[in-house]
Order: sequence, then C-alpha cells, then structure tokens
Amino acid sequence: MSVLLIAASPTQPSRSAALLDAAGQRLQARGARVERLQLRDLDPRALLLADTKHPDIAAAVAQVAAAQVVVVATPVYKAAYSGLLKVFLDLLAQSALQGKTVLPLATGGSPHHMLALDYALRPVLQSLAARHILPGIYASDAQITSTAQGAYTVGTDIAARLDDAVHTLITEALRPNSSGQSAGFAPVPFAQVRCSV
Repeated sequence: MSVLLIAASPTQPSRSAALLDAAGQRLQARGARVERLQLRDLDPRALLLADTKHPDIAAAVAQVAAAQVVVVATPVYKAAYSGLLKVFLDLLAQSALQGKTVLPLATGGSPHHMLALDYALRPVLQSLAARHILPGIYASDAQITSTAQGAYTVGTDIAARLDDAVHTLITEALRPNSSGQSAGFAPVPFAQVRCSV
C-alpha cells in the first residue's frame, strides 16, 4: 500500500506536521510504504501560476497520482485550511483523487475551528473524486504541545484517535473483496459518530 503524506503548513516545525508525522509512523508500522510531499518546498512561482510543466509541480502531481492513500495535514487559519493547500489542490485535475482514500488532519488554535475539516476541506476533496474520505482528526494547540527543544508532541487523546483512524484505513478501506478490489466502508449510523476536542 502506498501512502502520500501531504504537509500543508507554510512553517516548519509545525503542529500539523507533527500530527502528519504521527500518522505516518503508525502507517509505516502497519506495513505501508510512505512518501512525503512538503508543499512549502515547491517552487512558489510555479505553484501560484499553476505551472504543471515545472519539474517541482509535475513531480508533486505524479506523487498524488501514484498514491493509493493520501493523508493531508493543514493548519486552520480564519476557519479554513491553509492557502498553500488551496493553491496546490486547485492545480490538480478534477479526478486527481479518484479511487483514493483520504485522511484529512488539521490543527488550530482552539476547538472553535474544528468544523473547517467538514465545511471547508471535505467538499474540495470530494470534488476531486476521492473514493473515501475518512472522518478527519482535528487537534487544538493544547493537544499538540511544544517541548523544550522546540519539537511538538501529540497528546494521548489525539494519539488514540490516530490509532483508530489508521486501523480503519488499513482494515476497511484497503481490505480486498472477492474481486480483488478494495471493499470500502460499511455505512456508519449517525448515532455512532464520535467527536473529540
């Protein structure tokens, strides 16, 4: 299984990158082949001009095309995902996520912005034809704390949610059915939907 981790924070280090790294470590531990795409490292002029022939952009688009699973992590600014992620998603083809499972992750200053995953990011991922979009994981600043060395540590509550998301991704989204294709998710009753802040 090939997984692409898309880091959409304009800063480094960042809480969203720490959240993405924690997801990537869990996926690698379960046998996934993980690659990383750091959007802040792409050529800014080519990105803003949607120059898909530029080597940086062409390579990034090829990474998305090759992945079976995409995990995207973004900070939330002013109740929406990062502008860096918006610019990148805008240059992708309309079917860029077709057949792919996507796990959205986000971080923000407070729990008040957690709905940005569902109301801002999820519709864009759906418009790119993602096959499955897992329930997103949102972490506030209090749930990803800074160490004395300036690194970030994911709190136990978020770590547990990442464990659940990776388990669901591995066992449900990528489990082959009798025809050899992914079986997909069973319907989830609304009463079973959980939210953690």
